[in-house]
Amino acid sequence: MNNLRLSNQGVPVVLLVTSYPPRECGIATYSQDLYHALEKQFEHSFEVQVCALETGSINYPSYPEEVTYKLKTDQTIEYAALANKINQNDRISLIVIQHEFGLFQTEDETVFLKFIQAIEKPVITVFHTVLPNPDGKRKALVRNIGLISDSIIVMTHHSAEILKNEYAISPKKITIIPHGTHLVHHLDKEALKQKYSLKGRTILSTFGLLSSGKGIDTTLDSLPPIIHQNPEVIFLIIGKTHPGVVAAEGEVYRNSLKSKIKELNLEEHVLFINEYLSLKDLLEYLQLTDIYLFTSLDRNQAVSGTFSYAMSCGCPIISTPIPHAKEFLNEETGIIVDFNNSDQLVSAVNKLLEDEPLRNACRINGLERIASTAWENSSLAHVALFQELIADKIQLQYSLPEINLSHFSKLTTRFGMIQFSKINQPDLKSGYTLDDNARAMIASSMYYEATMDGASLVAIRTYLDFIEFCQQPKGEFLNYVDENHQFTPQNDEVNLSDSNGRAIWALGYLISKQAIFPEHFGEQANSILQMALKRVEEMHSPRAMAFTIKGLYYSNLENKSEEVTALIKLLADRLVQIYRHESEENWPWFESYLTYANSVLPEALLYAWKETGDQFYKMVAKTSFDFLLSMTFNKTGIKLISNKSWLLKGHKSEEFGEQPIDVTYTILALDRFYEVFGDLSYLAKSQSAFSWFLGNNHLSQVIYNPCTGGCYDGLEQKHVNLNQGAESTVSYLIARMTVADQRKMRTSRIPRLHLIKQEQEQEE
Repeated sequence: MNNLRLSNQGVPVVLLVTSYPPRECGIATYSQDLYHALEKQFEHSFEVQVCALETGSINYPSYPEEVTYKLKTDQTIEYAALANKINQNDRISLIVIQHEFGLFQTEDETVFLKFIQAIEKPVITVFHTVLPNPDGKRKALVRNIGLISDSIIVMTHHSAEILKNEYAISPKKITIIPHGTHLVHHLDKEALKQKYSLKGRTILSTFGLLSSGKGIDTTLDSLPPIIHQNPEVIFLIIGKTHPGVVAAEGEVYRNSLKSKIKELNLEEHVLFINEYLSLKDLLEYLQLTDIYLFTSLDRNQAVSGTFSYAMSCGCPIISTPIPHAKEFLNEETGIIVDFNNSDQLVSAVNKLLEDEPLRNACRINGLERIASTAWENSSLAHVALFQELIADKIQLQYSLPEINLSHFSKLTTRFGMIQFSKINQPDLKSGYTLDDNARAMIASSMYYEATMDGASLVAIRTYLDFIEFCQQPKGEFLNYVDENHQFTPQNDEVNLSDSNGRAIWALGYLISKQAIFPEHFGEQANSILQMALKRVEEMHSPRAMAFTIKGLYYSNLENKSEEVTALIKLLADRLVQIYRHESEENWPWFESYLTYANSVLPEALLYAWKETGDQFYKMVAKTSFDFLLSMTFNKTGIKLISNKSWLLKGHKSEEFGEQPIDVTYTILALDRFYEVFGDLSYLAKSQSAFSWFLGNNHLSQVIYNPCTGGCYDGLEQKHVNLNQGAESTVSYLIARMTVADQRKMRTSRIPRLHLIKQEQEQEE
């Protein structure tokens, strides 16, 4: 095999030493998932290659391209040869070894130790199993692996404690990275049951490569009393028999299960899915499951990928007490039963089946508990460790996810964009808002301009009609509309000035692009805007005025109007007056506090300068914006003003409570300031701010969900709000398209920076 791939020739290589597909085993699947997560999450930062482990006479003729080495684990001489190849390859900078007892099948266990010791580059060893109460030989082996390795990864706190207390491995060497899980679409359960001919059945399931250690017998023994209370129950046994079991004894165990099924008259209540399923099919089977059963008999099993996958699919789980389950399950997320105890299993299953609210609570709480283990987050944790070991070789750059409009479209009905979601299911009862539909019209207009996708025209028309629906006879807009398309009492209880400003921003933006749209779009938007202009002079809220300035500036790009210019000047003068009243030497800002949508205030003054040429607007814009950036960026990235208490002048900023929309407003402002001033630090901050969505935040967790195309609603102190509402989803899309344009234009803009500076010098 070629030792070098043609791509990414200049970046360091991270080599995974592991079993790998097409080999069928849990670690192979784990490693491939990790590979894809690392490759997808980061761009031109490093390259991941794989050394695939093989045993005996088995050869896999067709590996994916990332497999650049092989190791016959039962051939002692190959270990030294592989170490030599690794040492001679200057691009390989880090080795990650997936370790499981029995995976490295050499008669002399010191061969594996000598292999690690011979590698002249940093080595991370990932222990998939950590055995408690080891005998002297096992203890010495694991301890020596820990001593030789530069770092150790385990997947549970329990395993870390065993390594520390029983193997005397330094805690400084140990990093806990939970088993990765897949982000899931969360499809309709009943539709999936119908798809797989299971309509009307209550589904219990388990999956994984079949062996006697799975404890399937325990479940079969529990089924008769479960079925007596719940006759619609069917138990799915998903997965092929483990290849090692087949090689040793054939299908003896599976056949014994079939005999027991017949003996207990369970033929109508048990179904074997005797396949190594594709990921898509597996996740669908888990999503149609009502209760997932994990009945492993192995008391020393540290972690289970099958357990993690089931929880990520929203399955209420009943599990035996392996460490992994004990760390993730409690009374709010599932039930733990003793090993090989069918009576406890009967009680637990019947309890969950009789209590739908409890099952729903387990589903939601389980999803919140497991969210941090998504493969996207696992890759972030791995890369953080990589940087500790080879920081000088990795220049981290986040990849831009492909645009996925699935959730954006799912939120949109024929009437407008729905306000909230429960996880990724739109909540029609939450109704609609002018705010969300105005932002959605901007996002769809941006997308149409970039792609000329005709489907976007339908969406734009929907949002434009919604804005018109919200406009009142005197020109102002209402904001809140219920599921029956009726205005709600909330419109009388909340100040709607900011919503009116956002509507004008959206209308102006569409008008500025009207040349690419059907003619009636521009006519309709202009008609709505002309009515809205009647109320502009009444605006005094800073953000309402700022959004309005943006919209008026955009509309004037296409339809130059002295009346609109005068309104821009009127509002800009009011902002400047507010600034003069509140700003101080150490607080050059418009208010005595920082709240939400702060960046729109200086951004609006920059638009006012572009429209009027008034240099004072430009000066205030830059001074206030630079102050804002100093309060919201640190060395690692953006740190948003908390929505819990905001930031009062003279007080310390409260942490946590960050929302996607403020990241997007910041990115839009940075984009405009970079365009005007040509300062590369604005561009760098914009790209850094976008990485907040991709995990560059205090939890090191993704906020954007690439599986659904939705964006989570907020970043809290210890968790991410998993609901994917309209505000966050639309905000992400606007930010994503803005930074994509920046990356495209950076090369062409930079040569012109000297021209921008010349213009500035001339103005001065």
